[in-house]
Parts: sequence; C-alpha cells; structure tokens
Amino acid sequence: HRLALAEQKSRKCIRALKVVQAEHVAPQVYSTRCSSSTVPRITTHYTVYPRDKDPRWEGVEMERFADEADVVIVGGGPAGLSAAIRLKQLANQHEKELRVCVVEKASQIGAHTLSGACLEATALNELIPDWKERGAPLNTPVTEDKFSILTEKYRIPVPILPGLPMNNHGNYLVRLGNFVRWLGEQAEELGVELYPGYAAAEVLFHEDGSVKGIATNDVGIGKDGSPKDVFERGMELHAKVTLFGEGCHGHLAKQLYKQFNLRENCEPQTYAIGLKELWVIDEKKWRPGRAEHSVGWPLNRNTYGGSFLYHLNEGEPLVALGFVVGLDYTNPYLSPFREFQRWKHHPSLMSTLEGGNRIAYGARALNEGGFQSIPKLTFPGGMLIGCSPHTHTHNKSAFFTFLLLFFFVSCLQITIFTQSTIYCLDSAQLKPAKDCAPIEYPKPDGKISFDLLSSVALSGTNHEHDQPPHLTLKDDSVPVAQNLAVYDGPEQRFCPAGVYEYVPLETGDGMRLQINAQNCVHCKTCDIKDPSQNINWVVPEGSGGPAYNGM
Repeated sequence: HRLALAEQKSRKCIRALKVVQAEHVAPQVYSTRCSSSTVPRITTHYTVYPRDKDPRWEGVEMERFADEADVVIVGGGPAGLSAAIRLKQLANQHEKELRVCVVEKASQIGAHTLSGACLEATALNELIPDWKERGAPLNTPVTEDKFSILTEKYRIPVPILPGLPMNNHGNYLVRLGNFVRWLGEQAEELGVELYPGYAAAEVLFHEDGSVKGIATNDVGIGKDGSPKDVFERGMELHAKVTLFGEGCHGHLAKQLYKQFNLRENCEPQTYAIGLKELWVIDEKKWRPGRAEHSVGWPLNRNTYGGSFLYHLNEGEPLVALGFVVGLDYTNPYLSPFREFQRWKHHPSLMSTLEGGNRIAYGARALNEGGFQSIPKLTFPGGMLIGCSPHTHTHNKSAFFTFLLLFFFVSCLQITIFTQSTIYCLDSAQLKPAKDCAPIEYPKPDGKISFDLLSSVALSGTNHEHDQPPHLTLKDDSVPVAQNLAVYDGPEQRFCPAGVYEYVPLETGDGMRLQINAQNCVHCKTCDIKDPSQNINWVVPEGSGGPAYNGM
C-alpha cells in the first residue's frame, strides 16, 4: 500500500514537472497545420490533440473499468426511456432477466429536454395504458387551435379543417421535461438503471467492427488539456445491443453514420433551431388549452420558420412560446435569437405578454428533413432511435401523423412562403457577407424582448470552467481566416447562447475567436450551421449544460 502511494506521488510530481516544461516550451500562439501564419490556440481537447503525443500525460493511468449489460441506451429522453420501458415490459412478460442501463449527460433526467410541446398520445396509450392513473403530467388537452400568417402589423387567420395535421384536438400541451422526468420514474419502477450525469463520449467496437458499447467521458482534465490531480478515467459499458437516442444531431450518431455508411441511401438532413421561453402572464389573458401557430413575419420569404404559443394548464397562468428558424437561411447577418425577440413585439403577441414575467429560456436544434432524410437505423450491435436519426417521434419512432404534419408544414412554407431549396446541407447555404445586407435589429426593451446573456442565465446553464472547451475546432486558424473574413463571423449570431465572439488580439493587430464554452446550452446549432464545418461538438464533463425545469 505504501509502495502504491509512493508511486502515485511520484507520478504526480513527474506530471507537474511536465506541465511546467510544457508551459515554458509551448506558447499559446502556435503554427497551424494548414497555415504558415501563427494564430492563438483555442482547441485543447484530446479528440483533436491526442494524449499519447502529449508529454504531460506520460505515466497517467489510463485503464478503464468495464461493466456488462444486456442493453445500453445513450440518452434519457423520450425515445431512450420509452425503449427502456418497453424492453423491461417484454422481459417481465416473458419472465426473463434483462439488464437495461440508460446513460444521460444531464445532471437530472429531463434537465436537457426542450420542446414545444404538443404531444399526440397514441404511442403513450400503447406503452403505458394507465398513464392517467400513474400521474403523467399531461394536464392540458388542446381545446382551441389557431393558425395564422403574420405580416409586420397584422395577423391573417388560416382556417384549420378537420383532418388536417394542424388540427390538434385530442393532443396535449405539455412541458416535455416534466413528462420525461415522469417517464424516468416509470422506467425505474420496472428495474431500468438510470445514470444521469454520465456523458457517453465514445463508441466502442468489437474486433469484427460491430458495436460493443460506449465509454463515458474522462473527468479532471484542465482547460489546457493537461491532467489534474483529480483526473479519473471514464468507464466502459458493454452490451449485446446499444441504442443511441442522443436527440437531434447526436455526436456519437455522427460517428456511426460514417462508420457504417448509414446515410448512403437517403437525402441530407436539414435542420432548424427552436428557441423557447416560459412566461407567467396576466390571468385575464390566459386561455388554457389554446394552441397557436404562425408563419411569416419577421422572417422574409427566403427563410422558412414559424412560431407557437401554448396556453398551459399548470395551476398558474403559464404560456410556452417559441420561434423556429430553418438553418438553411442564406444571410450570415441573421440572428435566430434576435428574430425571436423581435417576433414577440408583433401586436398579436404583445397583447398576451404585456404585464407578464419571463421565467425560463432555452434553445435546441431540431430535424426538418422529412421521411426522405431518415438514414438506415440499424447496424451490427445497435440502432439509432428518436430524434437522433431524425424520426421526430420520440415515444414511437415511426408514427405517421407527426411525419405527415412536418411534411405538410414544410411543403406549405417551401412552395408558398419561401424559395428555400431542399436536400442541401445547411452549412453550405450561407452567402458571403459582401453579398448580403446587414440586418438592423431593435434594442431589447427589457419587458417583452431581452438581451442574450440575461436569457442564457434563465436556462440554468453551468459547466466546470477548468476543462477543455467541448466546442472543438479541427483547425484553429479557420474561424478568422474563413468565417470572419468571408461571412463576418456568423457563429456569433447563430449561437443562441453567446458562446462565440470575436475579440481583438492582445497585440491589437487583428481579431481572434473566443469560445465561452460555459454558456453552451447543447443545442448543436454550431456543429450544423458552421459554413466551414470546422466545429465539432463533443460532450463536456457529465452534468454540464442547461438545467431546464420543465422545458
């Protein structure tokens, strides 16, 4: 035991010495692989700079503990939890022992969940027929539908005929995070093992190439990429089958697309960003059960998107409102966040929000590609479920009504209200800044519209500060040389959390990109929309990110 302690102290001393040496030898300005010029170092993550080539990691114990399960599910959202529940139901029905483990990067189940949301209950009725008796938080059946086209000052109502997808009667307006938390309770009752606060960072493979399981991320790595004294290796979870339900644009799903060529026979995925707020409004303006949707202003006819306003029956006059912007927009000066804030000043919204109090904010990318963009879902050792591959039907990954709804709305907007092209990568759609007109946004008034940082504060977002930024760059020279030079730095506008900003160099002779990773709400928009496709979003330490309360 004393020998082990002595070895441990010796390793720490050697490690500290190597850190000091590295600090003296490697300055923070370095030559990139693709450029002869020197640029400030931004990325320190081991996925870009391998640790086996870093002298600071010599002598660090890298062995991982491994555990075995029958099924491992990545992502404790609606799809992952529904899959876990159904597996345990079937196992119990057939009197079989089945170990099902769910790993979730959020600190609590539901804390990273954000959606409108209007829920169609068919899949829930099949999965948990007695959900009402079990206290599922579906408190607001839709009693009134409104659909409209907005101009700058007016609202043009559009009739909703029975049978059309926008007819939501029979559906429920829900706070999806609360519903997901309830699903987690149902899963645990059945014996599912839930592990919130553990981020799946790596896909593991057998020698034959099939998926073996996943590894959770390492913790205790400094911002400069060096091991801290509290460094701990992640653990491996091996399984007969691994299900990936990470949500839209999952970072492990991206690897699986390439590994197994899953997108070979489908169209490219297209995306949107959805921004959402919760408000407590004047009770006289509250209409529990009303669902309002709109398209049009403030977006122009070349940009598709829309909005929702849901009156929730949650014991207080609460409304959920949100704005969706298609990420195939072309003007690099467009800011989805500021379009959202501007939209709230429409007379039809102002009349509802005036005198109210905003209590929550968040954002998330969502799939928009449709049925033709769904990749192959299965591969040796696993499959993709839920929003990760696209299906956008969380509980039941092939429910036709939702697909029909999105097909209907997409066709309506593309053919009538926009000139958007489909089947093209969103990242390739931006035009150079010189070819576009800057957009002048009104200043927030602090009553209806708000600034970005005060909004992010309402998301509860927090990350361990002393860790490598999980917004990694393949090449640190690209942001200034390409994104700023050609597109005027669009990442500082398409990010809904103020993660990216261009600031002057300390020498005063240029600009550099600053990444405020602690602000990240895990929306994945940057990974999707970056015109250089230089940003690669990876998981931070487990439990980091937003702390949504019923979003």
